[in-house]
Amino acid sequence: MKVRVFVVGICALLFLAGISAASAVEEFEGVIYPSEVVKVSSSAAGILEEVTVERGDLVRKGQVLARLKSGQERAARDLALANVEFLRRKMERNAGLVRKKLVSANENDELETDLRKAQLQLEELEEKLKSRTVVSTIDGVVTERLMAPGDYVGEAPIFKLACLDPLRVDVVIPVRSFGLVKRGMRAEIRPEAPVGGRYYGRVAIVDKVVDAASSTFMARVDVANPSMQVPSGLRCRVRFLR
Repeated sequence: MKVRVFVVGICALLFLAGISAASAVEEFEGVIYPSEVVKVSSSAAGILEEVTVERGDLVRKGQVLARLKSGQERAARDLALANVEFLRRKMERNAGLVRKKLVSANENDELETDLRKAQLQLEELEEKLKSRTVVSTIDGVVTERLMAPGDYVGEAPIFKLACLDPLRVDVVIPVRSFGLVKRGMRAEIRPEAPVGGRYYGRVAIVDKVVDAASSTFMARVDVANPSMQVPSGLRCRVRFLR
């Protein structure tokens, strides 16, 4: 009788252990990357005059990163502005003469055309001057500064920027889990030491192609990182929450 009870007890423990193992959530290896990496260059060529940021600086979209020498462009803009202001004053003076018919309508039309042409030229020169200023295209961090004041700027990038909010976690998953990980699922991310902690995100991409050599497929999890406290480049453990 005691033997039978003992056997039944062992079977019950094994059954419960099996349930526990089956219900355990599997963990996978992942690597944390920036969600976006961009190379910032200038739309105009010239000599770099000023750099306002350094490697490691946080930047906002639209923030000025550098300026090219623009003495000639600024002088041309100022000359065009003076011409527009002169033509506007002339138009104001001629308004009374037109009403008194001391200036012909044809002469007034020519003056209006000259003013419009001058305004368009001013807008063009303003855009050229604006192109001498290099601004950030994203919210992120400067990962590389590739040029210094005095360098000639052509098509080569001046900076490399990385967006750290959100972060991207690439996860390597065995093929046995194919079909179980779905887009939109929540995921828990545990970065390696010394960062540690637990962070949560959602599956953004699940590959539809399995790597035959390793019998794995990839998934991407997007994780919010508003305080920028989690750096990219870390390994992490990932588990998907059903």
